[in-house]
Amino acid sequence: MTATTTNTNTLAVDARHDMRMRVAQILLVAALILTVGKGVLPEGLVRPPAWMVWPFADWINAFFNFLRDDLGLIHVTRAFADGVEWLLDVTANLLYGKNRWPRLGPIPWSVIAITAAMIGYFLNGWRLALFAGLTFVWVAVMGQWEWTMETLSVIIVAAPFSVLLGLVLGTLAWRSARFRLVLNPLLNVAQSLPHFAYMIPVVVFIGVGPKAGAIVTIIFSVPPMIRMTLLGLQKVPPEVIEAGHMAGATRWQLLRHVRLPTARTEILVGVNQVIMQCLAMVVLASFIGMPGLGQKLLQLLQALKIGRSIEIGITIVLLAVMLDRCSKAWATRQPEHVEKGTSWVIRHRLLLIWAALVCLFWGLSLIFPILHEIGRRDAFSLSDPLDAVMDWIIMVLDPVTQWLRWFLIVWVLVPLRDAMLWLPFSAVLVVLMAVGWAIGGRRSALICLAYFGLIAMSGWWDRAMITVYTVSFAVFLATLIGFPLGIWGSRSETRARALLLICDTLQTFPSFIYLIPVIMLFGVNDVAVVGAVVLFAAVPLIRYTIEGLRNVPVAQIEAANMSGASRRQTLWSVRLPLALPTIMVGVNQSVMFSLFMVIIAAFIGTQDLGQEMQRALSSSDVGKGLVLGLAVAFMGLMVDHLITVWAGRRRMALGLEA
Repeated sequence: MTATTTNTNTLAVDARHDMRMRVAQILLVAALILTVGKGVLPEGLVRPPAWMVWPFADWINAFFNFLRDDLGLIHVTRAFADGVEWLLDVTANLLYGKNRWPRLGPIPWSVIAITAAMIGYFLNGWRLALFAGLTFVWVAVMGQWEWTMETLSVIIVAAPFSVLLGLVLGTLAWRSARFRLVLNPLLNVAQSLPHFAYMIPVVVFIGVGPKAGAIVTIIFSVPPMIRMTLLGLQKVPPEVIEAGHMAGATRWQLLRHVRLPTARTEILVGVNQVIMQCLAMVVLASFIGMPGLGQKLLQLLQALKIGRSIEIGITIVLLAVMLDRCSKAWATRQPEHVEKGTSWVIRHRLLLIWAALVCLFWGLSLIFPILHEIGRRDAFSLSDPLDAVMDWIIMVLDPVTQWLRWFLIVWVLVPLRDAMLWLPFSAVLVVLMAVGWAIGGRRSALICLAYFGLIAMSGWWDRAMITVYTVSFAVFLATLIGFPLGIWGSRSETRARALLLICDTLQTFPSFIYLIPVIMLFGVNDVAVVGAVVLFAAVPLIRYTIEGLRNVPVAQIEAANMSGASRRQTLWSVRLPLALPTIMVGVNQSVMFSLFMVIIAAFIGTQDLGQEMQRALSSSDVGKGLVLGLAVAFMGLMVDHLITVWAGRRRMALGLEA
């Protein structure tokens, strides 16, 4: 009976698959006819007709004007911004001596460095302590203290707001299914929006400057905290809750003393993501007047001062890795339990050591001013030797980079761009429907049509196609790099650990950093944009290829070996097919990373959605900016949907899921 049922289900699945393929083939034929017959098609099938383009930007601008002026929301936002600015002044005064209340700063750089070292030791031992302390020593010695403290002061203010807001909203989403139903799609869109899309509404309500940068950082960093809070609360074991009920705990006590402590790890992972998101946005907020490392790096890149740019880039990387390592160590660190009766001194020995070191170094800074502040004249600089090395590298590689730039522009990028712009928009929509129907049936086809149909209705079809061609080519190149590296790394545990460590480190880098090497090698053009996107997008492909191949069941590999399969046969016939669903998750992330990076890199090349988004930012056109941002988000959401559906079906076909 069971066997008969199984066979029936298999036949039904095969029949549905065959039907999907037939419909997809019909749609592909229709798309081919539209493409070949472009010359005789009505203009309305070649480019979105005027009647099809809706004034979304005008509607959004009208809505925001209503909120700002008619409802008076601008007074609320300005009041909140003033409060944030006050907090920024406090932290700025303490960290680098900004002449505002409470006029207690600046704290000597040596004291901050020793504090960072003690935090690192408390979280994960002497190695993290050494790294954290030396990071601040580097910052001080290189004369970048004030810029770094400007950046850190915003993170110190923004991160707690984001964590608290995310914790509250995540808890509400866990308690209310209706609220969760409304919140999930909003989170999907929010996490797919480019960074610039967040900046434009903030500029409209707040203006530009540090407080605008802090507020946009808060907004941008909230979504991952919401998701991790919700995940943590959903994973609390029922037996833990039952124990709380048996102890007589109220609903609030259960939440405060049982659920949240049990979800501690997931919540702290959310804190880690908040901190990294804050750093990424603070660096990019230089476009709206946020001072600090990002603003300085932007100025240096625009001036093509590569040596100084590398110095700032190293500082940002060190800061990112330090914050990532410390927050991850906090997430994985288990609370210490001391025996009853242990003296206060023993329990707080690290606190006392830190206090003693603070007093010591603060006193020494009064005697030796160099321990209090290292002026620009006394600072060390690597810019001249770095410029010399970079000039030599450029001179050696110039014949190759010049040829590669010419070849890619003339024979690849321009033809691809022209081909994407030449295609009738109706044919593109039909092709996407065919892909959606082949993967997920009618629902997926309609989702693809809806997402790109809305892009066509926005009036930015040509710019969207340029973005599509850039991202598609970059992901293709990233796959050619990441896939073989992942396979190579998966064959050895040592290589796998090394590559995963590199990937972990690279994923902490703010996206701006990836622009430095490509500008150095290729200058300011489309090739540099593609190069930056490739570097950024290859990381998740390497990671998920390694993870997918490493997690293939050992029994499957042993069965292949027992059947006499060679190493290559085992790889292509067993390991890769079983790992492919996981690898496709890497492809999904690669596409999302590419969409974000191509928008950021637009200021050095390409006439795509990113360039228009930067123009919208400069003119404070919130309607145009959000329409462009949603167009990018729709691309990412469509790819995410298709890959998720395909991976789910593939796992079921392989017996990896019930």
